[in-house]
Amino acid sequence: MSVGIAGNVGQSLALQLASGDKDFWVLELSSFQLDGMFETKLDIAVLLNITPDHLDRYGYELQNYIDSKLRIIQNHTSAEAFIYWAEDESITTNLHEKGYSGRAYPFSLSKPTDSTQEGAYLDHNQLIIHLKSPLKMSIQDLALQGRHNIMNSMAASITGKLLDLRNESIRTSLTDFDTVEHRLELVSKINGVKFINDSKATNVNSAWYALESQIETVIWIVGGVDKGNDYTDLIPLVESKVKAIICLGTDNKKLIETFGDKVKFIHEASTAKEAVDVAYQVAFDGETVLLSPACSSFDLFENYEDRGRQFKNAVRAL
Repeated sequence: MSVGIAGNVGQSLALQLASGDKDFWVLELSSFQLDGMFETKLDIAVLLNITPDHLDRYGYELQNYIDSKLRIIQNHTSAEAFIYWAEDESITTNLHEKGYSGRAYPFSLSKPTDSTQEGAYLDHNQLIIHLKSPLKMSIQDLALQGRHNIMNSMAASITGKLLDLRNESIRTSLTDFDTVEHRLELVSKINGVKFINDSKATNVNSAWYALESQIETVIWIVGGVDKGNDYTDLIPLVESKVKAIICLGTDNKKLIETFGDKVKFIHEASTAKEAVDVAYQVAFDGETVLLSPACSSFDLFENYEDRGRQFKNAVRAL
């Protein structure tokens, strides 16, 4: 069995298809790409959440962005499947209003009231995949910890079940999976200080999950090109977990206005090296320096990969 990975990551689907087809294609599709897709019909569509992003592209109207994301299920019939987070009101409300004729598989962090619904849920720290032959495992056994990774694991497991993968294969994948570069990637631990590269977190929602998953006190490196972001949802996490903020961008006004009175220390940096050096100076043993920008990277870097690699190079130079 051959599997190709394309879309919003790595090499384009068109370039890879020119070299040959695969049995399965796993595509990460941005709203930008979905906007240009009209006749495409995806066998299995997965939508983890919908939170405000790229609003500058969508006339600062959230509904326009929601409509764009839901294009992932356009042209679906009863033969196709849709996997989605049942606790996302933007998804569930629009799914109900627009109607859906395919096979729906919700996942949730709470036990559903309808026990017959196929999908996935969390029950007393047990991940339950209720589909075909049920799969049950402790969230403590997941290789990737954190609330968002529980959700990711549910979506991936449902997908695996729909493709008739064995329970043991799914369980092994969830327990052995290595983190992907620039996604909550542990770079190093220096004198008791952890450095985590989450440069792929280019929106507020991604940064929320990154902060939420941290146990230790955080020195947060944030900033870049603001896309109409609303940072207010991050305030409770900043107040409870973050002791210092390093702004890494050319325009940090909104960040400073939102968080300036929420932390004791805030600094503006113009390079990844400066951000890392300052963060290390204020960090103590047992604390974490987290790069999770909540913004695009194009003001100071070529892309989020460039930002993440410069961050890692600066850490390794300490």
